[in-house]
Amino acid sequence: MTVIAHTDGASRGNPGESGVGVLLKDENGNVIVALSDYIGTATNNVAEYTALITCLRLAQETKCTRLIVHSDSELMVRQVQGTYKVKDAGLKPLFAQVQQLLATVPFEVEFRHVSREENAEADNLANRGINLKRTVRN
Repeated sequence: MTVIAHTDGASRGNPGESGVGVLLKDENGNVIVALSDYIGTATNNVAEYTALITCLRLAQETKCTRLIVHSDSELMVRQVQGTYKVKDAGLKPLFAQVQQLLATVPFEVEFRHVSREENAEADNLANRGINLKRTVRN
């Protein structure tokens, strides 16, 4: 089974209050998981990587044989594809965590950079994650 994922990280301020959004759908467009989470103060790039790590972990709980990850973060997508080097010291441990997960997941993973408009559902989930701070974590 192919799972289509959309991930996004949002930061209000950079760094600032941050959240992640992950949406997993089956091949027919049915939602498997829609997750919003507050991650504290982070940069937008840390939030993007945190969303990807969350996505990879959630996908392991499905019966997928192939995962297609859509993200509007060109930097992150190009880094995990090996096109860009990871220069930021704060991103290196997150990148290493992604690489470790990719080496152990029992399915094929493909990354696609998409426009913000094509990633609107995940963006909404990420912003909802930031709002969770007010409702859950105070």
